[in-house]
Amino acid sequence: MFRLFSFLIVITCNLFFFVSCKKDKLLVDPSAKISFSQDSILFDTVFTTIGSTTRQIRVVNNNNQKINISSVRLEKGQNSNFFLNVDGIKGKQVNDVEILANDSIYIFVQVNVNPTNALSPLIINDKILFDVNGNQQSVTLEAWGQDAHYHMPNKAIQYKNGYLPYSTVASQNNVTVTWGGGSLGQPDDDKPHVIYGWLVVDSTQKLVINPGIKIYFHQSAGLWIYRYGTLQVNGNLGKEVIFQGDRREEDYKDLPGQWDRIWINEGSTNNYINYAIIKNNFIGIQASILSNPNEPRKLKITNSIIQNCSKWGLYTQYFDVWSANSVFSNCKEYCAALTLGGNYTFLHTTFANYFNKDGGRGGQPCLHIDNFDGKDVIRTDSIYIANSIIEGSQANELELDIRQSGNSNQKCAISHCLLRSSAITNTLITNSSNIYNKNPDFSNSANYNFTIKPTSSAVQIGNPSILLSFPFLVNDISGRIRNTKPDAGAYSNQ
Repeated sequence: MFRLFSFLIVITCNLFFFVSCKKDKLLVDPSAKISFSQDSILFDTVFTTIGSTTRQIRVVNNNNQKINISSVRLEKGQNSNFFLNVDGIKGKQVNDVEILANDSIYIFVQVNVNPTNALSPLIINDKILFDVNGNQQSVTLEAWGQDAHYHMPNKAIQYKNGYLPYSTVASQNNVTVTWGGGSLGQPDDDKPHVIYGWLVVDSTQKLVINPGIKIYFHQSAGLWIYRYGTLQVNGNLGKEVIFQGDRREEDYKDLPGQWDRIWINEGSTNNYINYAIIKNNFIGIQASILSNPNEPRKLKITNSIIQNCSKWGLYTQYFDVWSANSVFSNCKEYCAALTLGGNYTFLHTTFANYFNKDGGRGGQPCLHIDNFDGKDVIRTDSIYIANSIIEGSQANELELDIRQSGNSNQKCAISHCLLRSSAITNTLITNSSNIYNKNPDFSNSANYNFTIKPTSSAVQIGNPSILLSFPFLVNDISGRIRNTKPDAGAYSNQ
């Protein structure tokens, strides 16, 4: 019995030793192959010289012996736009990479796209080549790049906690800078603009942005229309001007807070934004005074969308805002915060908050209006909201703190709107023909589709006289013709 037991022990040990030796032995069979977690790596649009986030691929040895990859290299070699990190070793080519039996390694890939003069997108191709036992396997790499105008900071403003880096749109005052559409007989220049730090439209400068131009902001960057500067955005239906972050990978498509804001100060009555999409930033637009409340200060917003901000969509301080056919939606806090009094008109506007990212909403209502800073009442000239929708995922989406300002001409009215709120009881605000707490029946609120269905409670509750006063509102934001008895909101029912 003892001899049998000893014999079994010897056999077991020998078997274990044999298996271990086999695993440690290098597999040299020409038919042996490795496998990959994917056969291609696609990078979304990457801007010239910026590069992209890192992509990764897993290389697997499913064989029962270790294998040696004699070479992992980029097909275009040193001329490639791509960069490799093979199991911790960086380079365009890495030699003699071993993978243990039934084990794997990771390869990380980055790409930089060199500047070109092409106006249209270009595709960057390459392959990772794997040489194994005399055979070659490959993984395709593909990146879309596009040349752009870059605005890099060359100055800085010192403030309490550090420095604010910035550049200006022009080195002289009293000039108009135009993006897109060509100038002085030059062909159209539709290249996007990429902004680092703050781009400032300085005093007496004007920035005109023509249809179809895309503006991309690096992290923490913004556009600042300084005192007496002017912003004019001239988008068209189908050729909207787009403001968004500079990361074009799919993971960033709907990520709020990627850039800072568009900040407009007082001094001009000619600021307007038409057919723009402003998204994925901290604050969509801030319009505020810096010093003298008697300075002119006007902003007109039409046919535009502000969405997916990590704080507020529209933030004002004692400003004059006229807006129509626009959508303010899905922000972490307020979609619009109109503070410290001012003069506001919103016609056929959709305020809607169904923000569901980053832990969900912060608890603030969709629309907040006040003329009180906790100590003083600030003059309110006029508030007029008509033929509009104020909706969201909370029980109360309208917050009003309007107090008597000593201005006998103060006019505050909300009419012909669909509201998610209790009835307005503030005696300083007149209201009529409003519908409360009924179904707006948006097409897909979570995905920013605020078109309304024929079953919406916003259908045909609008005041027809608005269309007579402002004929351009006969068409909704999508170009659809409104009925003579219009629906509330930026969209007619589909």
